[in-house]
Amino acid sequence: MFENLTDRIQKVFKNLRGQGKITEANIEETLKEVRLALLEADVNVETTKLFLEKIKVKALGKEVALSLSPGQVMIKIVHEELIQLLTPKDKTANKLKFAPAPPTLILLAGLQGTGKTTTAAKLAAWLKKDGRKPGLVAADLVRPAAIEQLATLGKEIGVPVFRPENGEKALDVCTRAVKTALQNDCNILILDTAGRLQIDEEMMNEIAEIQKKLKPTNIMLVVDAMTGQNAVQVAQAFHARLPLTGLVLTKADGDARGGAIFSITSVTGVPIQFVGVSEKMDGLEAFYPDRMASRILGMGDMLTLIEKAEEVARQSEMTKKLSKPSDFNLDHMLEQIQQLTKMGSMEDIISMLPGDHAQKKQMMAQAPDAKRIKRMEAILLSMTKKERQFPQLLDGSRRRRISQGSGTRPDEVNTLLKQYDMMKKVMKKGGMMQKASNLMGGMGKGGFPPMGGGMPGGFPGGPGNFPGLPGR
Repeated sequence: MFENLTDRIQKVFKNLRGQGKITEANIEETLKEVRLALLEADVNVETTKLFLEKIKVKALGKEVALSLSPGQVMIKIVHEELIQLLTPKDKTANKLKFAPAPPTLILLAGLQGTGKTTTAAKLAAWLKKDGRKPGLVAADLVRPAAIEQLATLGKEIGVPVFRPENGEKALDVCTRAVKTALQNDCNILILDTAGRLQIDEEMMNEIAEIQKKLKPTNIMLVVDAMTGQNAVQVAQAFHARLPLTGLVLTKADGDARGGAIFSITSVTGVPIQFVGVSEKMDGLEAFYPDRMASRILGMGDMLTLIEKAEEVARQSEMTKKLSKPSDFNLDHMLEQIQQLTKMGSMEDIISMLPGDHAQKKQMMAQAPDAKRIKRMEAILLSMTKKERQFPQLLDGSRRRRISQGSGTRPDEVNTLLKQYDMMKKVMKKGGMMQKASNLMGGMGKGGFPPMGGGMPGGFPGGPGNFPGLPGR
């Protein structure tokens, strides 16, 4: 996300660092380069102009602290203005609102191909994780596969799906779902409405009728971040007919430019509430302007990364019971690997770390890919429960059986067991699970997922290591 823009902006600030003080001349030169970077990222021209004017005013009037270089001052100013640009006038508008009496209705609108149906399921999964009881309403009666797709996704995440019956129209199925929601133990309903290849009158009339009759608390537009300024135009057209309360930008992980994220709120006044960062059901993130601004400038997003780790830790039961190093066995090692997988791909994790694109590419080259992590998991799952609990049972014949059963080489099984022994030795010296995680991080490209340490540029652990899972 934002690779091209981040690289350009970081180069601009790098050039400024070598200068002794901020002057009108170097401010003009810096803003010229930032302007080109933003326009190349497909940011709205008027948005870019206003954004740069604010930066210039702040920079010229800025008293530079002795401890700050011109580059640091400009980064600070740009960061502050980015947050302002991404923040709606009503600072609470980027959060979902809940009805005083259930069910709360969330109406999803959007064109075909934006990922609206998948977003409905992701949002339901996000709400369920937050302790809510969502239901999905299949009100897209235009796209033939939409109903079955929603039903499949609902089953995957364990959320009820209200499907049309007896030739019902979209409004009918939504109305019936509202009347029966509480009976089906749902206090939130997500209405997946029909999209089209382009905005047309029939589409607008149908969704406007649903909005008028049911008065949903939230009306969210799903737009494709990769379409840049077209996403802004679509949002303007929908907002002219519907009182949109929020936006969901999908496919942000594939958008190297980021123009839509910059422009859409400033042009439409509608806040971004969620961003789609992967195709998985947990690939939807709440939108925080300050965190997004940090990502754009290459500062990383450690808060989101920490929250992901904490969520995984809360779901973990096994390692909470680990009271002393001698209790650590291969079941615990398996859980560590599975926890890392739940946090997302290595690419997702690395994208949230501070650093420029070149550093992150280097880290990705050192990190094990998903296939390698799956092979490790396969080895551990090919063991019996007793073998994982008592690794000393793993003689040569058992190791050969595990290798054959997991489809891996015997040396991979032996390497994993050596790693386990090393982890246990470290734990005996103190530090429990965190030190074990750090040791796995230190293995780098040796075949095991890095779980501890940090990254180049001031974070503990040095190059090749990645943020660890919380200790127990």
